[in-house]
Amino acid sequence: MEPLDRATVWPYNADGTLGDFYYQRYAHPTGAAAEAALGTLEGGDALLFGSGTSAVTACAFALAKPGTKLALARDAYFGTGVAFAELERWGLEVTEFDQTGPPPADADVVWLESPSNPFLTTPDWPSVREHPGLVVCDATASTPVYLRALDEGADIVLHSATKYLTGHHDALLGAIATRNEALLARLREVRVHVGLSASPDASLSLLKGLATLEVRMHRHTETARELATRLEAHPAVERVRYPGFGGLVSFDVAGDPRPVETATKLIANQTSLGGVTSSIESRHRWEGDRVPVGLLRLAVGLEDADVLWADLEQALARA
Repeated sequence: MEPLDRATVWPYNADGTLGDFYYQRYAHPTGAAAEAALGTLEGGDALLFGSGTSAVTACAFALAKPGTKLALARDAYFGTGVAFAELERWGLEVTEFDQTGPPPADADVVWLESPSNPFLTTPDWPSVREHPGLVVCDATASTPVYLRALDEGADIVLHSATKYLTGHHDALLGAIATRNEALLARLREVRVHVGLSASPDASLSLLKGLATLEVRMHRHTETARELATRLEAHPAVERVRYPGFGGLVSFDVAGDPRPVETATKLIANQTSLGGVTSSIESRHRWEGDRVPVGLLRLAVGLEDADVLWADLEQALARA
């Protein structure tokens, strides 16, 4: 494992030229090692940022200018739309679209999420590949284990690495990967200029998480598939959404979901996802009428499926 280097500065070379590392905001050894590891998994070059939202912001600065038309998958993570709304007053034109069909033809940038959070839809990749605009795909919930978006037609793949890539709820981190050298250089430039760099500690968490990513994702999937099947058969559950892979399941109950989410004992009633421990929450509290009132997002951890189901079953009795 790469040693943790928390230094913020390194001496210049003996002749006064810059070495690989000289100021932490530009780059640091632990971050470089983590970027190399993630880049290998994605089949491109990776850059780390201080959070998933920082990575989104960097992409907006790097790809857009006043008048840029950005087509956003309408059921993508709501925080992405919130971030773009901050830039609309600076001239960014944002249009939402159904990513299960073709993107708007006049979009300069197409922003996908596969699968989306919390509706768990996936893009129409054949249509995406035919689109002339730049394509960004948020692959947080799939990870490179289940999707290499650069192989599918994306110019940039983005992750909230806080989630599955680190995998232990112990680091705030974002990441992108690309095969386009010009985009990589521009994103690196934005990272430095806007101050969106990742810390060495978070980078080390990513290195550790990537070492177990594949085995964790397969376990998340095995358990989530089983729970999704059981939820579909439960009389208190009105609808189940599951894309067939990964650890995210969303399901609807009638009326107020709070009695269900607050009744679990093993599954934590908390936000976020991607950790080794399971969590559940109502998304209406964050997203309002954008999601059904009764929608619950279940982030399946690595616990035993039968134990998790027993916890869900007793909680669903409160629905």
